[in-house]
Amino acid sequence: MQDYKKQFIRFMVENEVLCFGNFTLKSGRKAPYFINAGKYRTGAQAARLGEYYAACYLEHGVAAQTLVGPAYKGIPLAVSTAIALANNHGVNLGFCFDRKEVKDHGEGGMFVGQALHDGDKVCIIEDVMTSGKALREILPKIRQEGDVKIEAMLISVDRMEKGTGEKSAVQEAYDEYGVKVYSIVTVRDIIEALEEGVVAGKEYVPAMKEYLKNYGA
Repeated sequence: MQDYKKQFIRFMVENEVLCFGNFTLKSGRKAPYFINAGKYRTGAQAARLGEYYAACYLEHGVAAQTLVGPAYKGIPLAVSTAIALANNHGVNLGFCFDRKEVKDHGEGGMFVGQALHDGDKVCIIEDVMTSGKALREILPKIRQEGDVKIEAMLISVDRMEKGTGEKSAVQEAYDEYGVKVYSIVTVRDIIEALEEGVVAGKEYVPAMKEYLKNYGA
């Protein structure tokens, strides 16, 4: 596992974003771990988070012109990623995000920030993909703006769970929409980090593996 992935897992645990125990998820599933991106709430956290997304962007050779952050959680993620790419890697990208309601005055429109045009290459920035709902909601909005190419979608953690069928939400995103989804880490990376003592909680490894066996894809 690459160092930045290990550092990200430590970062999540240190900031109580990644917790281990017994949790009931929105899906109703009982899980031995929980990810709460709402715990990111300071400038320092946002700066580091942007750097991890930037590392993921560069690792997978994504070539976009604009980062799209779906409202609301995706907004600070897209902004912090754009800042990290510009400040630390010399990659200057535009960013934009959608409104919950179309603005009918001023500049108007559905998006705030960099305008999207036919032929533009974009990368969507989100937190965690579980069912793929965020992607399904943002894609029609993006395509209303123009005939753009979705180069990739970046997420923090791939839970590697079944989506609406037998495949994972990440696999479904590619099969249904042709969108490649890259994650900073996967649940298997988290299990490996526990096993190697990168973070405390080795006792949760059996439950993590059992959960993945039951719900994984």
